[in-house]
Amino acid sequence: MAAASRIVWSFDSLLLTCFLLVISSIIIVDAEISDNRTIGRTLKAYRLPKDRKGRDASSAAYMFNDNEKDLDIIATYSDVSGTIRTCRVKMKDLSASWVLENPINVDKVQGSQVQVLKLKDTYQTSTPFQENVEQSTDDQQFQEGEILSHRQTYWSPVKFKRQILRQKRRDLRTAELVRQDKEVNKELQATEAIESLKNMDPVVKGKYSIWRKDFENPNADSTLKLMRDQIIMAKAYANIAFSKKQTVLYNSLLKQVMESLNVIGEANSDADLHPSSLDRAKAMGHALSVAKDELYNCFTVERKLQAMLVTTEDNLESQKKRSAFLIQLAAKTVPKPLHCLSLQLSADYYFHGYYQTKQEPYNEKLEDPSLYHYAIFSDNVLATSVVVNSTVLHANEPEKHVFHIVTDKLNFAAMKMWFLVNSPRNATIQVDNIDDFKWMNSSYCSVLRQLESVRIKDYYFKANHPSTLSDGADHLKYRNPKYLSILNHLRFYLPEVHPKLDKILFLDDDIVVQKDLTPLWDVDLKGMVNGAVETCKESFHRFDKYLNFSNPIIIENFNPNACGWAFGMNIFDLKEWRKRNITAIYHHWQDLNDDRTLWKLGTLPPGLITFYNLTHPLDRKWHVLGLGYDPALNRTEIENAAVIHYNGNYKPWLDLAVSKYQSYWSKYVSSGNYYLQRCNISE
Repeated sequence: MAAASRIVWSFDSLLLTCFLLVISSIIIVDAEISDNRTIGRTLKAYRLPKDRKGRDASSAAYMFNDNEKDLDIIATYSDVSGTIRTCRVKMKDLSASWVLENPINVDKVQGSQVQVLKLKDTYQTSTPFQENVEQSTDDQQFQEGEILSHRQTYWSPVKFKRQILRQKRRDLRTAELVRQDKEVNKELQATEAIESLKNMDPVVKGKYSIWRKDFENPNADSTLKLMRDQIIMAKAYANIAFSKKQTVLYNSLLKQVMESLNVIGEANSDADLHPSSLDRAKAMGHALSVAKDELYNCFTVERKLQAMLVTTEDNLESQKKRSAFLIQLAAKTVPKPLHCLSLQLSADYYFHGYYQTKQEPYNEKLEDPSLYHYAIFSDNVLATSVVVNSTVLHANEPEKHVFHIVTDKLNFAAMKMWFLVNSPRNATIQVDNIDDFKWMNSSYCSVLRQLESVRIKDYYFKANHPSTLSDGADHLKYRNPKYLSILNHLRFYLPEVHPKLDKILFLDDDIVVQKDLTPLWDVDLKGMVNGAVETCKESFHRFDKYLNFSNPIIIENFNPNACGWAFGMNIFDLKEWRKRNITAIYHHWQDLNDDRTLWKLGTLPPGLITFYNLTHPLDRKWHVLGLGYDPALNRTEIENAAVIHYNGNYKPWLDLAVSKYQSYWSKYVSSGNYYLQRCNISE
């Protein structure tokens, strides 16, 4: 029994031993198989390019001819457990992604000679940068001639190239899809716009506008604007209908246009419209709806509206020129009431025999330099009276104020008669005729000499003169003879007119005095000749606005950025004037401008030149300008100014005047005056 037990135990032990051996063998075989599979991840090689015959030499086997013996390759690697192992493989067993890292000329391999080669898997994980570096290094080795082969070899990973090609194909496909998507979106938007236009309801209850469906404007002129828009669209559709020979529709639209124009008339707001205007707008809306259904084409309508716009702009430019001419004509033409006033005064002057008084008694005040002297050169009786009245009214000591008025021969009797019967209280008035200044002749005065020129006479007094027709509207005012009038240029001869005075205040006839002006005589001019208010603000009213700086004479002598100043209220130091011989400077520049190339005509440009670097700037409160052209002046500045100036075309005695500024001037007009009433001149 014991023997049997021992036998069984021995058999069991043997069976267990065999089982363990079998398990161990299976594990070893699996490990070897697994290791063989990982060889591709441990060996290194490079892929070869095509050979000279065009074959793909991507595998190491192509390094040898087909009739040559294959190579035995012993691969050394470490398994998962870290144990160093070896494995024998054939070159032909490797895939195309395995190539020799250091190929040799196989012709030199002798019989059984053993050659150690390195292999690399081109599919191994590596960055493109590393692959490029390795490729660059091997390329350099080939260039140095270290490896000689009859085949050209270029080292670049196969998979990397495939990845690049795939990425390029993806990018191209993505760009194509994006482009197609944008085109589809544009087509959808265009389709939606067309459908929206087709579905647009052009009729709005009570109102109509083909472009503004929701024309619900609470403004006071909304209906008027609506009807004007309708007229524009009706004219456009009428032209299209005429071009397509749809006579009935064309006549219908023209009829609607005429009826709408008749309803609008001279209206400037909805309040001025006829009560039937809303019904007229509805009728026009219906006509436009019919025209739209039959004629509407976006391109055609757009082209027609553009043509109408060009025509309107041309008409506007023509009207602007016409308006400029008419404004200049109205500004320079003597109004009928003023002409009447001058005639009435002149008639009474001669009727009452005042003309027989050849010489007035001498008044020592006229030459007393200790008094306040004013120079006024004008042919406008009413304007001159306002200047004198406003000055005397605000003077603290009117008896010390002396007014030297110079006018022309035509208006001398009227001016003389006015101040004989309307002399201001206590002030001294002297009225002179410019023709009595015998020293004022063409041999001395440049302006008179130029007036004798045939060319100047043609420029001013021939209506069909080429320069008159070719000059633009901006220069219309310079063709008025006033700008070459000797009365206008007399301001440059003040020392000759008043030889015994030291200081004098020059006043234009389009100003109004609102404060006492006597402090101006105490202003220190610091050696300058002219005291004036500067007009330059930022880049406005500087010398380049008045003078021709394309002329080298002007460029050499003046600064284009020099600040301009205003004539109209100027305090002149006549002693300094005589010392510097200012009149001779004026003559010099006036002679140089005989051909009008240095500046356009007038008195301000030669004044800027004559008193260049000789003008002392006064405080702006002394003189506020612009009431004759700028309707947006600050009221506070106007009311605080010592002198306000109506420079520009809109003089206060004209119907063109800015209405809100007229009261500053008209309050100094004596509306109860006998002569003013006879000529219907009122405030």
